[in-house]
Amino acid sequence: MVCQMIIRYFILPVGSNNLGKLQVLDLGWNKFSARIFESLSTFPSLKILNLRGNNLEGSFTTEELRALNNLEELYLDGSSIDESFVSKVGVMTSLKVLSMTHCGLNGSLSGSGLCELRNLREIHLSHNQLEGILPSCMANWTSLRFLDLSDNHFSGNVQSLSDLRSLEFLSLSNNEFLNPINFSSFFNLSNLKFLLSDNNKIAFETDSHTRVPTFQLRLFRLSECSFNGINTTLPTFLHYQYDLREIDLSHNNLSGKFPTWLLENNTRLEVLTLRNNSFTGSFLEPYEHYRHPNMKEIDISSNYLQGPIPTNFGLIFPNLEYLDLSNNAFQGSIPSSFGNLVSMWALDLSKNNLSGTIPMHFTMGCYSLEILRLSNNNFSGQIFHTNFNTTNLEYLYLDNNHFSGKIPNSISLMTSLWVIVMANNQLEGRIPIELCKLINLEIFDLSENNLSGFVPSCFNLSRIQFFHLNKNSLSGPIPSAFQNYSSLITLDLRDNYLNGNIPDWIGSVSLLSILLLGANHLEGRIPTQVCLLQKLNLLDLSNNKFLGPIPPCLSNLSFGASTNIPNLEGLLGEIYRPSTSTPTWAYPTTPTWAYPMTPTWTEFAYEEPTIENFAPVDWKQDVEFTTKSRTYSYKGDILNYMSGIDLSCNRLVGEIPPELGQINSIFRVMNLSHNNLTGQIPITFSNLKQMESLDLSYNNLNGRIPPQLTELTSLEVFSVAHNNLSGPLPDRKFQFGTFDENSYEGNPLLCGLPLHKDCTKIGPQSIMPVDHMEEKSGSFMDISVFYISFVVAYIIVLLGIVTVLYINPYWRKAWFNLIEKCIDTCYCFVVVYYHKLFNFRLA
Repeated sequence: MVCQMIIRYFILPVGSNNLGKLQVLDLGWNKFSARIFESLSTFPSLKILNLRGNNLEGSFTTEELRALNNLEELYLDGSSIDESFVSKVGVMTSLKVLSMTHCGLNGSLSGSGLCELRNLREIHLSHNQLEGILPSCMANWTSLRFLDLSDNHFSGNVQSLSDLRSLEFLSLSNNEFLNPINFSSFFNLSNLKFLLSDNNKIAFETDSHTRVPTFQLRLFRLSECSFNGINTTLPTFLHYQYDLREIDLSHNNLSGKFPTWLLENNTRLEVLTLRNNSFTGSFLEPYEHYRHPNMKEIDISSNYLQGPIPTNFGLIFPNLEYLDLSNNAFQGSIPSSFGNLVSMWALDLSKNNLSGTIPMHFTMGCYSLEILRLSNNNFSGQIFHTNFNTTNLEYLYLDNNHFSGKIPNSISLMTSLWVIVMANNQLEGRIPIELCKLINLEIFDLSENNLSGFVPSCFNLSRIQFFHLNKNSLSGPIPSAFQNYSSLITLDLRDNYLNGNIPDWIGSVSLLSILLLGANHLEGRIPTQVCLLQKLNLLDLSNNKFLGPIPPCLSNLSFGASTNIPNLEGLLGEIYRPSTSTPTWAYPTTPTWAYPMTPTWTEFAYEEPTIENFAPVDWKQDVEFTTKSRTYSYKGDILNYMSGIDLSCNRLVGEIPPELGQINSIFRVMNLSHNNLTGQIPITFSNLKQMESLDLSYNNLNGRIPPQLTELTSLEVFSVAHNNLSGPLPDRKFQFGTFDENSYEGNPLLCGLPLHKDCTKIGPQSIMPVDHMEEKSGSFMDISVFYISFVVAYIIVLLGIVTVLYINPYWRKAWFNLIEKCIDTCYCFVVVYYHKLFNFRLA
C-alpha cells in the first residue's frame, strides 16, 4: 500500500538544532503557506530546498529568507507565492539555482532583488505573467548558464543579455518583444548551445552585415515567428553552424530551395523540422551519396517540394524513427529502401502525387511501424502483400487512393489497430470476418468502395466510436453487432442495399450522435426506441420504405442541446511515444545529489531539448447530409454544430406531430418531403428559431401556411411545393421575403406574393378558416375530372374499333368469326354444365 499524505504545517521550536546539518529537504506538493520560511531557519546548513506545488501566499520577512544563507538551489515551481518574494529574494546571496515556473508572477523585473543574486547559475521564470523590459542589471549574472524567460509578456529588447558570456541555454519563446530580436546580439556568447525563440518578432541580419558567431549551437528553435521586411530566407548565421543536433524552423513561410547544406554541415543532426514553409525544389539532391546515421526525425511537410523520393533514402538515414513528407508534390513510388528503416515508428506520405504499389520489402522490413498514412495519393494494387511484418500498426490511413482487390484476411494479425481508414478506394468482395479479432478498433471507415455481402455481426465494438460503411453494395439487415455498445458515436450505413426493419435495440446505443441509414431498402415503422437516443444530432432515414406515422416522441431528442455530447469532429491531436533515452546532448538540470536516489520531482530532470516523439494521428469525420435542398459533405468541427432530421422519400402517413415544434431551439434542418403526410403544418414550428432548412414538399398537406413561421429568421430554404395548401401566403418579411414562387408551386389555392395570384379575386371559400371543407371540395373536383376523363377515353377507344372494322373487311370478318366462336363456346359450356348439375341432383 502506498500512502499519500499532504502536510499543511511544518513548525519546529526556535533553537532546535536536531537537524542542524541537514542539506537537502523535499517538501514538494503539500499545502504549506509562507509560514514555512519561519521554520526553515532552523536548518542553517540547508543547500537544496524543494517547495514545488505549495500555497506559499502570505507574509514573510526578509530576515526569514536571509537565514537561509547557505541555500544554493530553490525550487518553487507550481507554487502560488506572494509578489513581494521577487523583491526580497536578493538577500539569499548563495543561490545558484532558482526555479519559479508556473507561479503566477506578474509585474516587472525592474527593481526586483533578482539582480542581487550574482552567483546564479540557473534561473527558470517561464509560464508566468511577467512583463515590461528586461532590466539592464541582468548583466550582473556573469556566472549564469541557464536562462528561461519563455511564455511571459516581456517587451522592449534583449540587448541586456548580450553580456552574459557564460550563458549556455537561452529561451525567449512566446513573449511580446516590441523590438525584433536580432540574433547578432548573441554572437559574442561563445558558450551558447541552446537557443529557443519561438513565436517572436525576428530581424535577420542582411548579407552585407553578416558576422560569424562565436557559438556553435546544438539546438535552435524558431517556429511561428514574424519577420521584419520581406526577407523570409533562412538566417545567414546558420551557414556557420556545424554542431546542430536539433533545428526547428516550422510555420515561418520561409522560402527558397530546400536547404540541403544544413545536412551537409551538421553531420550529427538528429531532428530536422521545416514543416509549413514554402521551400521548393527536390529533396536531397545532390545529397544522395551521403550517410546520416544520427538522424532520427525528419518533418518537411506542407512545403512545395517535388520530384521523386531518393531511391536510397533508407540507406541515407538508416536509423530514422519518424518521417513526415506529407502535403507536398512528391511523385513516383515508395522506394524499396524504406524497408531498411527498421526503427521507424511513424510514416506520413499523405497528400502527394505518389503512385505505384506498396513495396513488399517495405512491409516486411518496417516491423516497428505504428503509424502509416498514405492518404490522398494515387497508390494502386493490393493493400498488403500476403507476406508482411507490420503487425505493430496502430493507425492505418489508406483513404482516397486507387487500391483494389479484396481486403486481405491477414490484416487481422495487426491486433493493435485502433484506426482503419480505407475510404474512397476500389476495394471489393466481402468484409473479412477475421476483422472481428481487432478488439481495439475505435475508428472503422471503409466507405465509398465496392464491398458487398453482409456486415459481419461478430464485430467486437466495445471500443469503436466511428463506424462508416456508406456508399458500398452491402446487403442484409442491420447487424446486431452494434447492440448495447455505449461507445458508438457515429453509425453511417447510407447508400447500400440493407433491408429489414430498424431493430428495437437501437435505443440501447446511448452515445449515438449520428445515425445515417438513408438510401437503403429498410421498411416497417420507425421504432419509438429511436427516441431513446438522447445524444442524437443527425438522423437520416431518407429514401427507404418506411411506413406509418412519424413518432411524436422524436421531439424528446436533444439534437445537440443535451449536456456531455461527445466530440463529433473525429480523432484529434497526436500520440506520444516515450523516448527510450534522453539525448546525451540535452542540458542536464538534475541535481548532483540525485544519484543514486532519484528525487520525487523527476519530471524536472531535464530541460529542453529532448527529442519530441509526438506524431499527429488526427482524422476528421466526414458525413453527408441533405440540407437546403442539396446534399453537403460536413467534415470536422462543424459536425458539433449541425443538427437535423431527414425522413424524406418514404411512405409515411398521417399528420405531422405538433410535438416536433418542441425540439430544442438549436435544431437546424427538417426534411419531410416526398411522403404521404396529411393535415396542417403545425404552428409550433415557429418555435424552431435556429431552423435553416424546412422542406415539406410533395405531400398532401392542407390548410393555410401558419403566418407565425415568419418568426424563423434563420430560415434560408423553405418549400411546401406540391401539396393541397390554400389561403394567403405569410407576409413577405424577414426570411420569407427571400422565397420565390418555386417554394409554393403545385398548390393552386395559394395566393399572394410572390405568386401571380391576387387573394382579393378568389371566392370566399378559398379563405374560409375551416380547411377541411377546402380539402373536401378539392377532392370532389379531382374525382369529377377522373370520371369525365374515363368516359371520354372509353368512347374514343370504342369509336376507334368500329372505324377499323368498317374500313378493313379482313379484320371485320375475323372479328365476327371470333364473336361467333365465343358465343358457341359459351353455349356449350352452359349446356354441359347444366346437364351435369341436373344429373347430380337426380342421383
